[in-house]
Amino acid sequence: PAIFPFSEPGPFWSGRREYRFVDNNRGGREISVTIWYPALKQTDDQGKEISLNAIPDMSNAPYPMIMTGPASGRYIFNSHLTSYGFVTAIVHLPDYYDYPDFQSVDHPLDFLFILDQIASVPLEGLEGVIDADQVGVTGFSGDGFISLALSGVRIDPANYLSFCENPYSIEPEPSDWYINFWCRSLASKWGEFASHVGEKITDSDDGLWQPLTDNRIRAVMPMAADGRQLFGARGLATVDRPMLLIAATDDQYVPYEIETTYIFEYIGGSKPNLISFIGETHDMPFHAKSLNGMKHYAVAFFGYHLQDREDFQYYYSKDFVSKIDDLAWGVYP
Repeated sequence: PAIFPFSEPGPFWSGRREYRFVDNNRGGREISVTIWYPALKQTDDQGKEISLNAIPDMSNAPYPMIMTGPASGRYIFNSHLTSYGFVTAIVHLPDYYDYPDFQSVDHPLDFLFILDQIASVPLEGLEGVIDADQVGVTGFSGDGFISLALSGVRIDPANYLSFCENPYSIEPEPSDWYINFWCRSLASKWGEFASHVGEKITDSDDGLWQPLTDNRIRAVMPMAADGRQLFGARGLATVDRPMLLIAATDDQYVPYEIETTYIFEYIGGSKPNLISFIGETHDMPFHAKSLNGMKHYAVAFFGYHLQDREDFQYYYSKDFVSKIDDLAWGVYP
């Protein structure tokens, strides 16, 4: 049997449809989404499987929805989660995440906008297919940040600005690259950023910005996610839904000891699960074993929380993880 059994394709065939939306409340921001959904098996005259606009499989509808970003959708998931009875919504963001900037809020709001659109009016051709009240979010790297941002965390301006004023005050000492990444843009225009975000989000009695989330989001699985400096201990403590963190111990862009262990320590709510890939780097989506692991854990975690598959909990448990070489349950010492 496979080391990661849920890395193998599931029992459902998959169909794909494309949609485009315009957010008129945010300057006509255009956001497109690729929807993968369980479909009936169809082939063309040459026997090739048809996925584009395939007829939905209504046998188990409506299906819970998992949202992810463009890179994670392309390089990790594609139709894999759909083969296990999920709808997968790949949100194509209108601008690129290069370093923390206005996208730190814009991208989570893009996801929430798409969720509202799908929940308010059934998508043409997918009527009755999507359960928009049972939603998960996952993603890797920049998409992982979005997953974390949608978990109920809150931005802590004081924590972020304090770090950029004195970045060498944290332990372990960060690299110049890390400091430049986090502080080279956003810190110098924080007032402009706050004005861009708006008072509805920035106003509060405790100094933390309002959470960027939705009650329909039931569970999140951030992979290679950062955000320690934006959220801080107080902002992370406001998380209020199940979380599974996936991280590489030798990640050269998301430092494990600075980001992952801190986030894991201060996340609020029920204690999150953390699975550490020992010796892996930020390139882990391009390595077969870690790629299969990410697919497997997403199926298991969301199957448990969104499909009520009690038997799936074992497949991301300490007992299961401890049997696999090069993985650690929790923080790797």
